[in-house]
Amino acid sequence: MFAERAEIAPQLRVDDHAAFALVVSTHQDALVNYLSLLCGCRAQAQDLAQETFIRLYVNAARYEEQGRLRPYLFRIATNLARSAHRRAQRRRLLAQALGREPEQEAARDPYAALVGQEQQSRLWRALERLPLHLRAPLLLYEVEGLSYLDIARALDCRVGTVKSRLSRARARLGQLLARAGGDDG
Repeated sequence: MFAERAEIAPQLRVDDHAAFALVVSTHQDALVNYLSLLCGCRAQAQDLAQETFIRLYVNAARYEEQGRLRPYLFRIATNLARSAHRRAQRRRLLAQALGREPEQEAARDPYAALVGQEQQSRLWRALERLPLHLRAPLLLYEVEGLSYLDIARALDCRVGTVKSRLSRARARLGQLLARAGGDDG
């Protein structure tokens, strides 16, 4: 695929709009889906995906092909999601300190509301309860199908760290699902 080859880096650096458009069209859906699961809000995921591509475009002159472009985009997206998560936490803490109700979470994707299957609902609730540092590698591996090496590149960590976090994420997710099954059953 053109957008995965090393030739894309020089074209991005010379402000090739066609090359950039191809990168966006190739990776946009995967980024939005990943960020939707990571953040729990499709609208926020779309905003973060857009910001990911803006960051790539603005910094294209400094981009060096050190692997495939896909993990690089997921790293940018994950970092943006982390920042958004920290900002949301600060807003919630500030609202609580001021004695106000925390802001309501943005409406979920209408399609997700239609799905409504109990098993998916339990899984979603359990995923939301996973810490971001465990949720991100789990989603990149299970949903996006990235290899350990690509996840390590995307999250800027070692392969061993990815394996450890995946193991911990699966164990924690299993505990959360077992607990949810006992509560609802």
